Amino acid sequence: MRTREAILPDAERVHELIANYSGDGTLLPRTFAEICENVRDFVVLEHRGRVIGCGALHLYGGHLAEIRSITVDPDHQKSGGGKLIVKALMNEAERHKVSCICLFTRKPEFFAQLGFSLAQREDLPDKIHKDCCVCPRYHCCDEVAMVRGELPKFAILPEPTGWLVKLEV
Repeated sequence: MRTREAILPDAERVHELIANYSGDGTLLPRTFAEICENVRDFVVLEHRGRVIGCGALHLYGGHLAEIRSITVDPDHQKSGGGKLIVKALMNEAERHKVSCICLFTRKPEFFAQLGFSLAQREDLPDKIHKDCCVCPRYHCCDEVAMVRGELPKFAILPEPTGWLVKLEV
């Protein structure tokens, strides 16, 4: 098994892998178009020339990146592929000089083995304001926030909309 950067022809398989785990709520659903638009964020896991897993790194800025959409085909789980994906994404975050990596998971013990520690959602406002606030589980989330690195001391929040008023003189 090996990881590599995803390319556009991988988008269909990445979409399929994520869809396999979004029906039960394990992963947030992603549209095929969304995956195509963000394919450069993904790494894929290959085994004998076939894509069997994937994961993405979403950059918020030098202060924060999020590991997301980690999945491995059920036939290949428990073989170390998930760790390979996460390590590849951590290396990518390091290459970008990101000081903190976050993720939200229902399997904290898996990520704790890779150096992640528990965090409070409130410590990650970029993530909350971009993704969580539009999630159907926003008010009943059962995922655990985890981080690796120094918690951000600031946030880059979305620009306010509707605050510009046209003045007529």
